[in-house]
Amino acid sequence: MGILNTSPESFYKKSVNTSKTLIKNNAKLMEDQGADFIDVGGMSTAPYLSTSVSEKIESKRIQNAIKIIQNSTNLPISVDTCRAKVAKDALEYGVEIINDISGLKYDKNMPDIISKYNPSLILCAYSQKPVNGNHLTITKKLFQDSINLAKKSHISTQKIVLDPAIGFFRKTGKGLFFTKIKSDWLERDLSILKNLNSIKKNYPLLVSVSNKSFIGKILEKENPNDRLFGSISAEVVSVMNGADIIRTHNVDATKDAVMIASKLSK
Repeated sequence: MGILNTSPESFYKKSVNTSKTLIKNNAKLMEDQGADFIDVGGMSTAPYLSTSVSEKIESKRIQNAIKIIQNSTNLPISVDTCRAKVAKDALEYGVEIINDISGLKYDKNMPDIISKYNPSLILCAYSQKPVNGNHLTITKKLFQDSINLAKKSHISTQKIVLDPAIGFFRKTGKGLFFTKIKSDWLERDLSILKNLNSIKKNYPLLVSVSNKSFIGKILEKENPNDRLFGSISAEVVSVMNGADIIRTHNVDATKDAVMIASKLSK
């Protein structure tokens, strides 16, 4: 899954595409490099940044990108949003997948939209209330809560993918969409990545670690632009530990690495 952000606020500036030319060229490049689908975001949700924008702005950014991508590639499109109105607008444009980092829990209207349009779903582990305890147990519980919401919206289990939300469990944050924990966030992320197979619950698992904070923390590299090799390493290990889909900023390098990891993990 290639990442295409239309939000200038995003933490990884190389992923930001705000002009028609940039969106077109980068979407086509991702397709040529072997992406299976593109995930479009219109608002950054990094927990440590204050990046909230209005639904109108988020939706406008995403709709603009959808039209350009559809005219430039044959790739399926996923939209990264947890807002029902934004999801509805995207689904009206023929988007196939909604990637909800709140696992359908943030916007009370999201289940109704999902029920009406019946897209495929990526459900992230998320809680609006603070959580404490075993990281694996908590993540599986949060997954199940979201799966139950999807089932109530009449979504087939074959359309559900789970995401353990690496980087979204924090003690504190400036953003709206993270889960508060009492323990160390780095410990949580590493524990999850080491034990992916144990949290899958018989669903495909999507892992998004590209250029994220835990890589910078371990390598002592504050600038996300310096985290490529760390990202590739984490993606390879994720595949060998059970990840089925890798969401990445670095399609070309990740595609090669994941292909080798897949062969060596069988």
